[in-house]
Amino acid sequence: MIMKLLLIIAVIAVVYLFFIKKKPAQTLEKEREQESTPTSDMVACSSCGVYIELEEAILSGAKYYCSKECIEKAS
Repeated sequence: MIMKLLLIIAVIAVVYLFFIKKKPAQTLEKEREQESTPTSDMVACSSCGVYIELEEAILSGAKYYCSKECIEKAS
């Protein structure tokens, strides 16, 4: 009876050490990765309203556009 109880306690301890205790460390690593990724500004296309990254936007006539087709539509 005592051996069964010790076996159950050992199994619970192993499950705790391998699965539950390691999760916070993995979560901290993911948070650090997310913090280190640079974010970019988003702007809305003046023609269709789609949000695009500022680096990918086309500036024409002091307005931002997502593509050449939207520039042609606005003209």
